[in-house]
Amino acid sequence: MITGGTTGIGLATAKLFVAEGARVAVIGQDPQRVAQAAGELGDSVLVLRADVSSLADMTAAVARVKQALGKLDVVFANAGIAKPMPFTDVDERNIDSQVDVNFKGVIYTVQSMLSLMNNPSSIVLTSTTMIEKGVAGMSVYAATKAAVRSLARTLSAEFAPRGVRVNVISPGLIETPIYGKLELPPEAVQEWAGQLLTKVPAGRFGQAEEVARAVLFMASGDSSYMMGENVLFDGEMSVI
Repeated sequence: MITGGTTGIGLATAKLFVAEGARVAVIGQDPQRVAQAAGELGDSVLVLRADVSSLADMTAAVARVKQALGKLDVVFANAGIAKPMPFTDVDERNIDSQVDVNFKGVIYTVQSMLSLMNNPSSIVLTSTTMIEKGVAGMSVYAATKAAVRSLARTLSAEFAPRGVRVNVISPGLIETPIYGKLELPPEAVQEWAGQLLTKVPAGRFGQAEEVARAVLFMASGDSSYMMGENVLFDGEMSVI
């Protein structure tokens, strides 16, 4: 089950999991993107519209997932939003919207789906390389994602007895539609992304399909001895 599964990293991961023979459910918030993803993924994939920041929506979603898939081997809590803003301008709306989706949304996703998790099974949470490298204007976003990274540690300790592993993938600059959702003019987004790209030793944006392959490893039995870890997937942006 993949949240944020109708675009970008989530959609690429859904496609890869299907190709690997998995039965997949994805959740998205925007009705148009949900419909488009349903067409791309085909009839074998359950595509649901739900708001991860709504406990009621996620409670309803788990009933649909249980009906379609039964038990779960993998939950990829990937849904997230970014709303860049200078810290002096940060207001209640900016804080609440990002906390609701990026942190509460992860909590509600894991809480709602936990009853369906097999033993063994895997949960992968999406954070960001910006928890390791400060980027101006991203204070609230980075803080919510740091909370997600911390959550993986505590949930690993709590869920280990029931055979559920929890790990984190922290992408850097990945070519996804999130850059079109920043509530900034296109030229401002291009300038900002270009400035960040100069800080990436790999010299390019990563691709959603590359992240998906890392998530596949983290979700599979190949990573069975990995618990509470954070995998930086950022072209060495935060390391060099």
